[in-house]
Amino acid sequence: MKEEKIFKASSGYLFLIISLLLIAATVWLFVNEIYWLGVILIFVSLLLLAGLMVVNPNESMVMVLFGAYRGTVKTNGFWWNVPFYSRKKISLRARNFDSEPIKVNDKNGNPIKIGLVLVWKVENTYKAAFDVDNYEHFVLVQSDAALRKLAGLYPYDNWEGHEQEMTLRSGGEEVNDELEKEIRERLNIAGINVIEARINYIAYAEEIAGAMLRRQQATAVVAARFKIVEGAVSMVEMALEQLSDKGIIDLDEEKKAAMVSNLMVVLCGDKDPSPIINAGTLQH
Repeated sequence: MKEEKIFKASSGYLFLIISLLLIAATVWLFVNEIYWLGVILIFVSLLLLAGLMVVNPNESMVMVLFGAYRGTVKTNGFWWNVPFYSRKKISLRARNFDSEPIKVNDKNGNPIKIGLVLVWKVENTYKAAFDVDNYEHFVLVQSDAALRKLAGLYPYDNWEGHEQEMTLRSGGEEVNDELEKEIRERLNIAGINVIEARINYIAYAEEIAGAMLRRQQATAVVAARFKIVEGAVSMVEMALEQLSDKGIIDLDEEKKAAMVSNLMVVLCGDKDPSPIINAGTLQH
């Protein structure tokens, strides 16, 4: 496979001056009725002017002569080359691609919507011009394909206690690195350098979003209750130990059970308890 090579073009200012001198000479020849030579100079002037080209900063010009790749002009400026060359301008600037969220299925088969932002630029002009049909469209299609593949490798979120499994929502940099690697491999054929690729949008699809939200809420409630009960048990245990160690009161098993029951109700209840003054004994 051919690789990119640098094309050295001639200064455009020199040939512009020559073209202007030829035009002036042509006018003089027509004034003096030397028409045949004036016609030749007109033709030569047009050829010289057709060879002029401008290469802007961070742009390139791919040069092809009768179907053969001759090189790429990457130095910005005003240049001239043989007018029989065909030219293809390719931008070397970094470009953003902010994709619209697409609907795919995650590893568990749940429909989700996911989007990405991609920062890329052309690195090899030969590959971009000749190894793919349209490198800009190629970037869009392959980025979409890479995103779909990534979404199918991981679940959207952890369920059923599989906390050790990496997910799309919590994977963070690891998932983004995997996405960037996948896109870079796909775009290498087109001479594209991937600067950055990141997931910028992820959510459940509309048809299951409500059910999954309720599931997340239920999971959050269960987790909160677990923490509350865990803390309450520790507090009850600490209270019983301190009462026993300091000899404040002797409790038999029945009284301990009643005290534990009351403390658990107070500590785990949804509402603040209403105090009741016991004016009798503990047995009443």
